Amino acid sequence: MSEARDDGERAALIEAGRLLFARPCTFFYAAQKLDQLPPTDKLEIAFCGRSNVGKSSLVNALTGQNALARVSNTPGRTRQLNFFDLGERMTLVDMPGYGYAQAAKSVKADWQGLMFGFLRGRPTLRRVFLLLDARVETKAADNAAMKLLDEAAVTFQIVITKADDCKPARLAARQEEAAAIARKHIAAHPLVLTTSSETGVGMPELRAEIAALLG
Repeated sequence: MSEARDDGERAALIEAGRLLFARPCTFFYAAQKLDQLPPTDKLEIAFCGRSNVGKSSLVNALTGQNALARVSNTPGRTRQLNFFDLGERMTLVDMPGYGYAQAAKSVKADWQGLMFGFLRGRPTLRRVFLLLDARVETKAADNAAMKLLDEAAVTFQIVITKADDCKPARLAARQEEAAAIARKHIAAHPLVLTTSSETGVGMPELRAEIAALLG
């Protein structure tokens, strides 16, 4: 949440986020091609990140549902846009993981094309949450994704994952690095969030950020 908010506003947004994600969240659609996308009838937020960054685990922790998003031990397995219904005002979108080293070049090109086409063509897409692993340095694929977001003029916000598996000094350095990266991108939100799907750290703040988008 923005540092400009006072304590009362922060507390109100934390509660709004809790209530938003207390409701059922259900999978309702999957698309592998742009012409398969569902209608844009309500606000959307999306989650993207490098393969194996913990994206599915974060979606599950965020919604409080252990098996909403499929968690796979095989990086790069998700090759489609998955849509989840969070009530009458919001849809969550789980984007395909990027940067899987062993994926064929044709598959990588398809993923990039799908990502950019979706980002550029969804008028209801309010924000993309871009996930970075606390334990791993920012990769070329991460920088390419942020460049795509800049070019598509879609606001994105960096979310650090797996904070529980990182020593404090390393985590602090990663947070500083992520904040510096955000300052370099015209489409980036300045506030970097830090989370752990295992311990729940940062989930109330992430829910609050999402609730704030509803106005």
